[in-house]
Formats: sequence, structure tokens, C-alpha cells
Amino acid sequence: MPTIKEEIKFLNGPQSRLKDLWFVIKITYQFVKGFRILHFVGPCVTIFGSARFKEDHEYYQKAQSISGKIARLGFTIMTGGGPGIMEAANRGAKEVGGKSVGCNIELPFEQLPNPYIDKSVNIRYFFVRKTLLLKYSYGFVVFPGGFGTMDEFFEALTLIQTDKIKHFPIAIYSLGFHQELLDYIEAMCKNGTISEEDKHLYLVSDYEDEIVNHIKNHTITQFGLTIKQKAWWILGEKKFR
Repeated sequence: MPTIKEEIKFLNGPQSRLKDLWFVIKITYQFVKGFRILHFVGPCVTIFGSARFKEDHEYYQKAQSISGKIARLGFTIMTGGGPGIMEAANRGAKEVGGKSVGCNIELPFEQLPNPYIDKSVNIRYFFVRKTLLLKYSYGFVVFPGGFGTMDEFFEALTLIQTDKIKHFPIAIYSLGFHQELLDYIEAMCKNGTISEEDKHLYLVSDYEDEIVNHIKNHTITQFGLTIKQKAWWILGEKKFR
């Protein structure tokens, strides 16, 4: 895919200033595109997790159920827009009449948006997509996943730790799956690379209601969120129905 090749070429080192400027312009366009499409999606909770789990898997079903409960609180469920956990989360929101959005990534192997999304945006660059997933969210739920899920989890965790974003809640589902990760975090704490209080920036739980209440208590209560907000159209954005 040409876009991937362009990004790799850009990361190889200095090019002509004109090419670098053109690349920056394309990045800016991607941000503006995302901002316009997602502007009215409302307060979101973003669900992270693997694209590889099928609908008969426990993690898929848990993501579907938990997302439905969070959607009932009035949040829009946001995901990366693909299959697996992302599909399950969007599906859970859709089934209870909640709002469901996806921020899909363009890959060399085509990743189509899942069928449970009310509004979707396709993004070329991972770092732009990750920014959009964080920008509109008041909370995050991390399900079992791979490198991408861990990247998104630690990005959110780092931004909260360094006060670049507010202390929005992070909940991690499945202690069993993430035990080695938690052991590694404990090792970082023992070696002084993170602080003891950093381990309190997230909740790990196998219980649906505990996760949902954690999101509720640290968003709606803490930040005084209201669901209905007056919207103004100034750049031709479409209202999210």
C-alpha cells in the first residue's frame, strides 16, 4: 500500500523539505478529517483488545456484555472499528440502543469496519488513530490483546501518569491473561522505574459490574458528565444521531 511505503520512507531519515512538508500536510488532513467526523460523538469510553477473537470466545462475549452496560450509562462506545474485541464492543453498544463508533486503520491487508458501527472514520496512520481514540474518551477498558492493545494501554497510562490528560479510569479485564504483565509492572516498581502510586492508575478485574462501576464512579461522578449537550454546526459536521 502506497501510504505504508510513504510512512516507512519518511521514518528512514531526512528527505527534501518539500516532501517532509507534504507529509506533515497529509498528517494534518488526517487529524482534521477525524475531528470533523467524531466531533459530536459525545463522551466516549474506548475499548481496546485483540482483533482475533471470534464471537464464540469468552473474551468476545465479555467485551460485548461489558460494553453494553457501559453504553447504558450514556457513553458512546468507541473502538478501533475492526473485528474481534472491537466488533464485540460495538455490538454490545448497538444491542442496547447505545451509540457506537469506530476509528479504523488502513492496513496492507484490508481491515473492514465491523457492521455494528453507527459512525466510522478510516485513518492512514497509527499515531493519528491512537490520538483520536484517546481524545474523545473519558475512560478505557483493556481486554486481552497483542502488541497494538499493549501500545494503546501504555500510551493511555503514560499520558495519565504524566498529567497530559486527566486521571480518566482504566480497567483491565482478565487477571489470568494479564498476570505476567502485572508481574512485569511490579518489577518496574521494585526497580524504581515507576512509583508505587502508579499501580493505582488502573483496575484489574474479572467482574463485569466492578469494571462498569469503576468507569461510572471515575467519570460521571468525578467529572460531572451530562449526556445531552447543545451542539453547534460551524464547519459542516454532521450531528451524531
